[in-house]
Amino acid sequence: MTAVVEVLAPGPYATVQDLGRPGYAHLGVPRSGAADRPSLRLANRLVGNAETAAGIELTLGGAALRFTAGTWVAVTGAPCPVEAAGRPAGTDAPVWVPPGGVLRLGVPRRGLRTYVAMRGGIGVERVLGSRSTDSLSGIGPPPLRAGATLPVGAGAVTAAIIADFAAPPPLPRHPVVRVLPGPRDDWFVPEALAALCAAAYEVTADSNRVGARLRGAPLERVRSDELASEGMPLGAVQVPPGGQPIVFLADHPPTGGYPVVGVVAAADVPLVAQARPGDLLRFRLVARHRGTADRPGGARQEA
Repeated sequence: MTAVVEVLAPGPYATVQDLGRPGYAHLGVPRSGAADRPSLRLANRLVGNAETAAGIELTLGGAALRFTAGTWVAVTGAPCPVEAAGRPAGTDAPVWVPPGGVLRLGVPRRGLRTYVAMRGGIGVERVLGSRSTDSLSGIGPPPLRAGATLPVGAGAVTAAIIADFAAPPPLPRHPVVRVLPGPRDDWFVPEALAALCAAAYEVTADSNRVGARLRGAPLERVRSDELASEGMPLGAVQVPPGGQPIVFLADHPPTGGYPVVGVVAAADVPLVAQARPGDLLRFRLVARHRGTADRPGGARQEA
C-alpha cells in the first residue's frame, strides 16, 4: 500500500512545491516552485531524495501531518519547534516518524517559510512537468487544507540517509540583498538606485508568493507614460506609480507593465522570500559582470 500523508492542520498557508516548471514563460505560465529553493533542496538531500522531489512549503508553520507508514522526514527553512510522534525533534536533520505518527510544527522563531521533505517525495500528479502549486495561475494541486491526503512517492529516492545534521542556509534577521541596475532604471530619476539602497524597506502584509511588497522611500520616475508589457525575471524590483517597490518571487507573472529599476541577484532571492511582514531588508547595488550569476554582481537571472 502506498504511504499517505494526512494533513491534520495546514497552518496559515501550505502548498506542495518542487523546483518549479521552467520553460513555459512564453505560454504565460510562471515558473513557480519553492520560494526558498536552497531550503527545499537541503531537505530532500537529508532524506536521500533527488533535489527535484516535491515537499511541503509552510508559511508561518502551525502544521500537523499524520503519516500512515513509518517515514523519514526533514524540516528546513525558517526554524520552528518540531515534534515527531509526541517527542521533540530538530530541524535540518533526518527525523523518523513511526506508522500513524504525527509531525507537528510550531511558529518559526524567524523567517517565514518552512519546508518538509519526506523520503520518496510527494507523489501528486505533475502538471507541465512539475508538482508545484502556482498561486497566481492556479496550476498544480490546490493549497493544502485540513483533511487533505497526499501520496508519498517512490521514485525520488537516490541515496541512503547518511547525514545526522546539516548546517542550515543563513537566515539573517535584517538581510542585505544585492541588486543589479536596470533594465529600466532610466525611467527613474538618476538618484533612484541610490535611494533604493540608502535606507531599509519594510516588508508589508500584502506580500505573498507572487512578490514581496515593500514600504519605504518612494522611487521617483522621470517618465509618466505607459511601459509595454515585457518579460520579468525572478527578483525583478518592479515599481508601480506609487513608487513603492515590489520584489518578484516564485509565482511572479512572466510579463509586467511597470518599469523595473533593478533585479535582485538570484542567490539572494531566498532571503527576500524568507522575510516576514514587518521585517526590514536593505539593498546593496552591485555592478554587472558576465558569467558570475551567483556571485556579487552576477547578472544571470531565472525567469
